[in-house]
Amino acid sequence: MRIVVNALSARLGGGQTYVRNLFAHLPDSDDLEVLIFAPDQLDLPEDDRIRRVRTTWPTTNPYLRTLWERFLLPAFLRRTQADVLFCPGGVVTTRVPRRCRVVTMFRNMMPFDPSVWQRLPLGGQRLRNMLLRRLMLKSLMQADLTIFISEYARQVIEALGRIPNPVTIPHGVGEVFRTHGRAVPRPEFLPSGEYMLYVSRFDVYKHHYEVVTAYSNLTESLQSRFALILAGETNSLEADRIRSLIVDRRLVGRVYLLGGVRYLDLPAVYHHAKLNLFASSCENCPNILLETLGAGRPVLSSNVMPMPEFGGDAVHYFSPDDPEDIRRAMEAVLDDETYAERLGAAAAERAKRYDWALTSKKTWASIFSLIERRPEE
Repeated sequence: MRIVVNALSARLGGGQTYVRNLFAHLPDSDDLEVLIFAPDQLDLPEDDRIRRVRTTWPTTNPYLRTLWERFLLPAFLRRTQADVLFCPGGVVTTRVPRRCRVVTMFRNMMPFDPSVWQRLPLGGQRLRNMLLRRLMLKSLMQADLTIFISEYARQVIEALGRIPNPVTIPHGVGEVFRTHGRAVPRPEFLPSGEYMLYVSRFDVYKHHYEVVTAYSNLTESLQSRFALILAGETNSLEADRIRSLIVDRRLVGRVYLLGGVRYLDLPAVYHHAKLNLFASSCENCPNILLETLGAGRPVLSSNVMPMPEFGGDAVHYFSPDDPEDIRRAMEAVLDDETYAERLGAAAAERAKRYDWALTSKKTWASIFSLIERRPEE
């Protein structure tokens, strides 16, 4: 059984986290060989059944990568007699050999969310999302197996076209993030004192602006007790807009832009927060929300789907467009220690539903089943 994985688009945190965990839980099978195309910075486990394949064609540019997928990858599939081409990025432009099956995933919700489109400036970003919408929908409708990572996303796509063989397999929570009840050293790079935390890259649909505005409307007493830390890469126009807001609202020294945080440092950062926020209004399977649950700290989240699908009744929800609603949610936890403790315990319990070992087991089982159902020549 030979599976070729095209993970060249996994250049950011979420995509790389998925691939790492999928390969870390490769099922026991001697009759298995996995050939993977992936960015050099994506670490893979040591396993004789896994072989990284590199191409001399430049694939960092998405347009050049598409040409490689369209015209050169098919020859590789024929030469290696691949049984499956797995494209976790969601776009498949490769014409595969007749007996090779195609597996893809639906990960990117943005091209299918009109509310996000309205926030984007006219120009390249809107055009890119229009093209992605068409390519992704075509890929999902033609794949032999489509993996959805939330029921919400599956419903959205199935309303737009027939998906031949769908399955829903949500992402997991890594063991390093299950810190509830454990002694975890506080990172030295954190500001002193208690803090609220929001981990996310800066973008308009992540609603940092509303979160900071909500914080600015808290009482002086709460602001003096609890800082607000925003963790995420800050080389963006949206981050610049947040910096200006911090200055305008006189929040310097109370609201901190921490910048990017190493993945392995995140569990401790979540763990020591008074509460963890997640304000995004456009997600498919919110990895950050799942990770915050594992810390066993109170979680405040956007009430936009699919966040309630994953947080259930273990999370306090707010409208991400309404700074006053976010402020009320903050106060509900900061002013009530009993409620905060109850929310934290519920979050840790909820996190037990999501496990990378189970995610991987279901994923590989679905792929193997597809091969077994393939008609003989």
